[in-house]
Amino acid sequence: MSFRARRGRWRKLGIGKPFEKLGDSCLSFLEQYGRMGIFLFSCLYNLVKPPYPVFPVIRQAHFIGVRSVFVILFTGAFTGMVLGLQGYYTLNKFGSEGLLGSAVALSLIRELGPVMTALMVVGRAGSAICAEIGIMRNSEQIDALECMAIDPYKYLLAPKFLAGVIAVPLLTCIFNVVGILGGYLVGVVMLDVNGGTFFQGMYASVEWQDVQMGVVKSLIFGLLIIWIASAKGYFLHLEKTGGFGAEGVSRTTTDAVVLSSVSILVWDYLISAIML
Repeated sequence: MSFRARRGRWRKLGIGKPFEKLGDSCLSFLEQYGRMGIFLFSCLYNLVKPPYPVFPVIRQAHFIGVRSVFVILFTGAFTGMVLGLQGYYTLNKFGSEGLLGSAVALSLIRELGPVMTALMVVGRAGSAICAEIGIMRNSEQIDALECMAIDPYKYLLAPKFLAGVIAVPLLTCIFNVVGILGGYLVGVVMLDVNGGTFFQGMYASVEWQDVQMGVVKSLIFGLLIIWIASAKGYFLHLEKTGGFGAEGVSRTTTDAVVLSSVSILVWDYLISAIML
């Protein structure tokens, strides 16, 4: 019996259906992430290719960064206060309240600052970017740009990438400073930890390597947020879950937020494992 005859017989018996589904899933995965890889390369190439639009980058930096400051201030303050409260009662069991400043500063600078900032930016700006580009794709505005010989990567996407890489590290710095002040408020003002000990412990324990790790994480997180949000919206019409219409935009935006959040946590572990 020939191979073609055996394959036809297997199909009739339903033996090959699980393998066909597995193959379709693998091909779909490779197609999607290959497409996103080409998308990232095109956006980065257009970042370094002249001309360099200044005003669109400033406008996007204002949207991603300045309009996120209040959320970062609020979240950073309460994150630092929780760290100060929990850290005090944990260290108090070992008689080490003087290390509270070190615990708060290291936790914020190395881990919580970059991660929490990125998650806040995903929820506030990443979802909006995905929905904006998705609606432009849905209403054929991106096709109109291409018909007018305007490169959407250069005109629409490259400014967002540069603004995100600039804004997220700056927001992370604000988060860290406000979080440390929140930890100081709880530890020193409310729980009577010595203020000099708080700052001296922080000064003695925080090194440049810790700050460098936080900066590298925030840069990569900013790139991930804009990459995933923009790519999901840009390829809205290729989504198998039904890309067109309001329902398609909402589903794609939800997928972008979830994928960005998971990617941030995964890359947080990978960067920590590499740099420690």
